[in-house]
Formats: sequence, structure tokens, C-alpha cells
Amino acid sequence: MKMERLSQDKIRIFLTFDDLTERGIQKDDMWREIPKVHELFSDMMDQAYTELGFEPSGPLAVEVLALPAQGMVVIVTRGKMDFHHSVDSLDEEVEEMYELEVTLEQTDQISYVFHDFEDLLRMAKVLNPLITDGGMLFSYKNKWFLQLDAVDMDESGYQAVIAVLSEFGEAASVTRAVLEEYGKTVIAADAVKVLCTHFK
Repeated sequence: MKMERLSQDKIRIFLTFDDLTERGIQKDDMWREIPKVHELFSDMMDQAYTELGFEPSGPLAVEVLALPAQGMVVIVTRGKMDFHHSVDSLDEEVEEMYELEVTLEQTDQISYVFHDFEDLLRMAKVLNPLITDGGMLFSYKNKWFLQLDAVDMDESGYQAVIAVLSEFGEAASVTRAVLEEYGKTVIAADAVKVLCTHFK
């Protein structure tokens, strides 16, 4: 479980499938109200407080984004308490303090980060024969992020692609929206093929 603070009231937690398996949780369980999931959320909030000093008080908005190979990204946003209400509505306010608003999404994007450009090139040469769509390449925080769409991949092709990506890079929890907004788009389409063509 990796976590980072995005702002004073927002944190991002990256859960691998191993994190879920250790707790006996299947990917589909995240969509259900079961004690194990509540326990996992409790553990995440404890760790967020210990590591980041993030106090999980007030209403919390929880976004869960399931990534095909890597695991899940959980974004927790702490809502602001509004103290300008009349005394009559204060009781309602207190009742709502720990309410969670959970939204769940799935994505078909495979996202991997490479710390070294040489590793990225070596990966591209091995991956090139295995894929038809070469994805997008971004530069963000002095690292290289490759994103591929898993939509058209069959199970065996998908596993082969993940094996190659994992050998040279590591699963990334950064979404395309973040990369497009804060990073730099280096190659907008067919990134793997472009890399192989320009760097022999």
C-alpha cells in the first residue's frame, strides 16, 4: 500500500492486488458493503494518519479506480465542515461527520512508470511485436509513464504485455487525467513503435 498527499484535504492510496489478497478481498468485493472492506478502509485511514498526518474527519469522498493489472487507486477527499448553520441544524451536521460518499470506476488503461529512459527503450523493443496499439508516453516528475489500452487484448496477450512491462518498470497509480494536466505528453500515439523507430 503506497500513499501520497495531493493537497491538504486529499490523499491518493495505491493498493496492489497483493494488498487485497492478503486481506482475503477479491477485486469485486470493493463494490460491496462487507466488513473486510470496511476494515481495509479503516487500516488505510490509520496508515494515512500515521504516514501523512491526514486526519479522516468530516465527510469523506472516496473515489476508487480499478486498474486492469496493477490494482486500485483510492482517492480520499476530506469535505469541509460548515459551521455557519443555525444551532438547529448542528445535530444533523454532527450525524453526517463520518459519512462516506464512494464512487467506483474501472479503467482499461495499463499504466507503468520507468525511472530510466534506457529501461523504457529496452522494454519497447521487447514489447513491440506483442502489441498493435502502442499507447501514449508522458513525462512527469522526471519519470516516464507509458499508458496502453487493454480493451482489445485477449487474456494471454494481456498477461504477456504485463510480464514485459513489469520486468522493466513498475505499475503506476497515476491516472491519464493527472498526466495530461501536470505532466508532458511526449508521444501522443503508438509510443512503443515510435520509440523503436527512432531509437535503434
